[in-house]
Amino acid sequence: MTEIPYRYEPTTTAAAIRADFPELEPGTETGTVVTIAGRLMLRRVQGKLAFGTLDDGSGDHETGRIQLFGLARSTPDFEGFCDLNLGDWIGVTGEVMTTKRGELSVRVDGWDTLAKAQRSFPDKFHGISDADMRYRQRYVDLWVTEESRTAFRMRSQVMSLTRRFLEERRFMEVETPVFHPIPGGALARPFTTHHNALDMELFLRIAPELYLKRLVAGGFERVFEIARVFRNEGVSTRHNPEFTMLELYQAYGDYSDMMSITEELVAHLAMEIHGTTSLTYGDRELDLSAPWRRATMLELIAEHTGLELSLETPIDELRGHCEAHHVEVKPSYGPGKLLLELYEKTCEAELWGPIFVTDYPKEVSPLSRDHREQPGMTERFEGIVAGRELCNAFSELIDPAEQRLRFEDQVRQGDAGDDEAMAVDEDYLRAMEYGMPPMGGLGIGMDRLVMLLADVSTIRDVVLFPTLRPEQP
Repeated sequence: MTEIPYRYEPTTTAAAIRADFPELEPGTETGTVVTIAGRLMLRRVQGKLAFGTLDDGSGDHETGRIQLFGLARSTPDFEGFCDLNLGDWIGVTGEVMTTKRGELSVRVDGWDTLAKAQRSFPDKFHGISDADMRYRQRYVDLWVTEESRTAFRMRSQVMSLTRRFLEERRFMEVETPVFHPIPGGALARPFTTHHNALDMELFLRIAPELYLKRLVAGGFERVFEIARVFRNEGVSTRHNPEFTMLELYQAYGDYSDMMSITEELVAHLAMEIHGTTSLTYGDRELDLSAPWRRATMLELIAEHTGLELSLETPIDELRGHCEAHHVEVKPSYGPGKLLLELYEKTCEAELWGPIFVTDYPKEVSPLSRDHREQPGMTERFEGIVAGRELCNAFSELIDPAEQRLRFEDQVRQGDAGDDEAMAVDEDYLRAMEYGMPPMGGLGIGMDRLVMLLADVSTIRDVVLFPTLRPEQP
């Protein structure tokens, strides 16, 4: 067996060759010698001629592939070249030319095996039909499913563009802990772990919120983090136990500023990636241009159910309306929680949007500031696009005494059986007591944003290695 080299040095890529030689006449020899490397994806032998398709990942399944043209009289070890397996990594040196049929090619004047594919490699352009195999064996899926490669290139572009967008607006990127001594920043069940040396229980973060707001109290007026977060919840087409969240905080702003940032960022990403804010998602048109519609939760309940409800509606009446709409009701639910559950059951999936659903009850918004005009409500919104939550944002609560009361109410809800309730975070309260300026905060689910821009219906198509059950033998 030929020894596999320790390193290899390509001089160009398939995409670059196509860009450099866009229109050559059939039978043209350019005199340009290149060295390329990648996977052999197709191969056919016709007597003393051998043709192959090399994919080096430099573009899509058209621009990132180049034909290899081998001749028995000039290709070293021609028989060995003809016996290569699909999926083998190879390096090729030769002249850029076109065949008599006009196919842009690299003549195989020299070649090396860089890695052998010891498992059967798919030989079709149509990807992998078995969805479970696609997600478990992403290292194969990326080579044979063009849509997968496109989606993950787009994901990378979205993250890069988002950073640039925020940095241009004077936001500073920071990093906060993944291990938290107290779970907080969102209503979710955490994953737990144990630190042996300190002999203490720790929690994987469910949100970076409370640490980011500590930094605003510390004098960093505009901060953001693109954070990996972890929530011990179910798996669905829109939920993965670990996912990526953009969180940002702006001193001296409020939730109206967060609405502006959200709609501007999403429209900017659509324009940069697609050249338009008018997209198609799931065969349905969607216009992401600003401004987005604003409507309160209570207004939407009225629109979709005909019910004029408020926090003053008798609780037995609210429970009756929830039960009539098949909403699960627990004894611990107050008016605010009942209204939220009714809204989510009757409205959210029907909101194509984009729309900002505003003004949530205080009962379900423990970190949001009281609404300046509506008692019992907070200045909070969720951005809904294509029937699903894209983001959550507030005018941030900055009064430590009120925050303590909210935390204590969360503890009572936890004692009543709510395993997503928050705990009292004394250090965060201490940071607030040193003085926390007015601020707006925003969290965007980046996986869902990529789903939207890539027009895919499941989060597994935009997470490289989604969480799956163990493989069965």
